[in-house]
Amino acid sequence: MADPAEETVAAPPPTPVAPADGASDPPLQPPADAASPEKASPPAPAPEPAPAARSRGFRLLGEDTSVHKALGGGKTADVLLWKDKKTSAVVIGGATLIWVLFKVLDYHLLTLISHVLIGVLAILFLWSKATTFIKKSPPDIPLVQIPEDLVVNVARALHNDVNRVLHLFREIAMGHDLKKFLGVIVGLWILSGVGSCCDFLTLIYIAVLMLHTVPILYDKYQDKVDHFAGRAHTGARKQYEVLDAKVLSKIPRGPVKPKKQN
Repeated sequence: MADPAEETVAAPPPTPVAPADGASDPPLQPPADAASPEKASPPAPAPEPAPAARSRGFRLLGEDTSVHKALGGGKTADVLLWKDKKTSAVVIGGATLIWVLFKVLDYHLLTLISHVLIGVLAILFLWSKATTFIKKSPPDIPLVQIPEDLVVNVARALHNDVNRVLHLFREIAMGHDLKKFLGVIVGLWILSGVGSCCDFLTLIYIAVLMLHTVPILYDKYQDKVDHFAGRAHTGARKQYEVLDAKVLSKIPRGPVKPKKQN
C-alpha cells in the first residue's frame, strides 16, 4: 500500500492574469479553418444569353432595307428625301411653274419654247452689239455640249427598264404567274380611272409631288405605316386565298415546262 505522504496532489488550474492598466486586449486570431473572404463571397451568376433579335413584323421595304437604299441611293435619293434641300426646292418649283404655265395660263409647249428662245437670242444679240459702243468685251457665252457618257448612261438605264417591263408582260401573257396578272390588271384599271380625271401633264405633276412627299413621310412614320400595311396585307392575303380556293384553282392551266439546266 502506497504511502499517503508520497501521493501528489493535482495542481489547480492557473488563474488568468489581469492585463495591466492601459494595455489593449490582444487581437483575436481567426480560426485556421475559417474561409477566406474570396471563398466566402457567393459565386458570380452566369451571364445571361443575349436575347434573340426580334422581328419587327411586316415591312414594306424588307427587314434590312432603308428608304434611302430603296430609292437607289446617291443624289436621287437625297433629292427625294429632302437631304439636298436646294435641289429639291428647285425641282418642285420648276414642276409647279411648268404646270401653272400650261394649265393655268393655257400655254402650249411649242409656243413657250419659241418665246423663250426669242427672248434669249434677242437679249444676247443686243448685249453683243451694245458692247461695241461702250467699248467693252462681248459676253462670254459658254459652249454647251451634252457629254457622251450621260447619253450612254441614260440610254442604258432606259434599255434595262424597258427590257424588264417587256419581260414582265411576257411572263404575264404566258400565264406563269396569276398573282402578277391580277396585280397588273388592277393597277392598269386604277391608272385608267386616274387618267380619265386629269390630263397627262397634271398626272406627271402629281407624280412629282408624291415622289417628294411620300418617301420622306414614310421615312418619318415608318413603324406606323408598316403596322397598318401589315394588317392590310394579311386581310388581302386571306381574301386571295378564298378567291383562289373558290375560283382560281378551278381554272384549267397549261402544263408548266421544266426549266433548262445549264
